[in-house]
Amino acid sequence: MPRHIACLSFDFDTWSGLVARGMTTPTPVSRGEFGVVGAGRILDLLASRGIKASWYVPGIVIKTYPEACARVLREGHEIGHHGWSHVPPAQLEASREVDEFARAVETIRELTGRPPQGYRSPSWDISDRTIDLILEHGLAYDSSMMGHDCQPYYARRGDVVKVDEPMVFGETTNLVEIPISWSLDDFPHFEFLRSKEGLMPGLQNAGGVLENWIADFDYMRRTEEWGALVYTFHPYVIGRGHRMAILEKLIDALTKMGAEFLTLDQLQAEFRARSPG
Repeated sequence: MPRHIACLSFDFDTWSGLVARGMTTPTPVSRGEFGVVGAGRILDLLASRGIKASWYVPGIVIKTYPEACARVLREGHEIGHHGWSHVPPAQLEASREVDEFARAVETIRELTGRPPQGYRSPSWDISDRTIDLILEHGLAYDSSMMGHDCQPYYARRGDVVKVDEPMVFGETTNLVEIPISWSLDDFPHFEFLRSKEGLMPGLQNAGGVLENWIADFDYMRRTEEWGALVYTFHPYVIGRGHRMAILEKLIDALTKMGAEFLTLDQLQAEFRARSPG
């Protein structure tokens, strides 16, 4: 029987992603802190629809807002590894990446009583060391890469990529990669961001973005017997009123199209059963 899966995931960054960009003054911090308000609205919506989701939370956010994170756990949602800070691993020195990765694992263990099963890189930019770290810590999956739109696959490590030579493929590991896409992420569509490096205009019409999100699922349903789309949201982005309205509409539209809602941990287990590594 055809089976089409939708995974709702929430990067609960609050201000950490803005601070990682050097935006440490009170206004951007308060902008990120709205994510705690948004998280409450999202949890209410998910409870009303009976959906469990995957939440990726930096360690500094868990330590800053323990009660908000405890509610996510209490209501049965997955809590995944999203770094200690929100600095992308590709920008960290090797020793700092090792330390931050371990620190975040321990912080999640303190909150949940167990280590995380999945990892999602801040800003979706891993280093050439990150896959090794994920495997060393015994995690089951990563969700930071974009090699497919609706089919998980086993991640490689050790690729050799040069500007002027053919790519040399590395080793295929037993780590499940659950791919993501910027087009299925709320941040680039909606967030206005001005910096010395440039301008992200954001602030798109929510109805048009919703049409794209629904169309991607419809395409998967028409072309794949089995597949999964991962939608990525940030509580301080999607938690605004008109965006909460399209999140509700998205969930209802996917439900009408027969979507099965899974956490990413549930998805990786189902993928392994279908395609043993």
